Amino acid sequence: MAQHASSQENGSRVASHDPDHAHAHEHAPAVTADSEKRVFWAMLLTAGFMLAEIVGGIVSGSLALLADAGHMFSDSASLAMALAAFRLSARSPDPRRTFGYRRFQVLAAFVNGLTLFAIALWIFYSAIERLMSPVEVMAGPMMIIAIIGLFVNIVAFVILHRGDSGNLNLRGAAMHVLGDLLGSVAAIAAALIIMFTGWNAADPILSVLAAGLILRAAWQILRRSSHTLLEGTPDGVEVAEIRTALESIEEVESLHDVHLWGLTPQDPLLSLHLVVRDGADHAGVLRQAYKLLRERFGITHATLQLEGEACLTGGDCETSVSSAPENRESV
Repeated sequence: MAQHASSQENGSRVASHDPDHAHAHEHAPAVTADSEKRVFWAMLLTAGFMLAEIVGGIVSGSLALLADAGHMFSDSASLAMALAAFRLSARSPDPRRTFGYRRFQVLAAFVNGLTLFAIALWIFYSAIERLMSPVEVMAGPMMIIAIIGLFVNIVAFVILHRGDSGNLNLRGAAMHVLGDLLGSVAAIAAALIIMFTGWNAADPILSVLAAGLILRAAWQILRRSSHTLLEGTPDGVEVAEIRTALESIEEVESLHDVHLWGLTPQDPLLSLHLVVRDGADHAGVLRQAYKLLRERFGITHATLQLEGEACLTGGDCETSVSSAPENRESV
């Protein structure tokens, strides 16, 4: 008994996971079968129509159609990657990957954002070449292919948009398809202008406008996915608010070594050290803290360490997290 008391006075009091979630370490909501099915059907639609756009772009001489076909090729590969990410993320953790493969979803979204950037830059470059060396465009075939493409992209976008909007990988896939949809709109507009005015420059100019929208979507996906990969604080959860709430627990004196991040954007994880008063009911403090985190902040996986003296067991004690909420731009 004396040895036990001494160890509590000189070392870590309690280090524990949420007792209500100790039966399993499921660090993120399971990827639903619905999300996977939506990506699968969107991939089939996108890949199936890509060949028609390639043929139509070559026959009509339309850069807008070829740009959209190139984008759809990228989308087909990206949707296939998203599908693989969903399936990999369902694999159980193992001794080498204790968090499992859920983070692969975020990595896939990051790669998708990079491919969107590459496609947009290719469209810009091709448009400049077309403006310098104009090419005659057959507006009739271009119009037919573009209208069919618009319909296909609308169906694919609706399929993805009605899925889990909080899933970064599904959102990235939807942004890819939205870029295709905008490309089809640009191709239709260019075909109409060429049909009524004969101004072939409308084709590369409208391609540039579509590329600008694609570039904006790519930036949003890259910014959010890179924030998660860099262990950034998840949206909607503020460290300052968590600090204030936990310090309001009666037997808690202070806290430090606070780390808040997300395995995926939907799954906040937390670890911190709580300094409690002498004679505090450790089990009671933990119950209150976990209940507060779960009910007020939606954090169901946290690791809390109780100490009787600030920084007694180490941790990041030199650098404190600002108590003022960070003014972050929403993505």
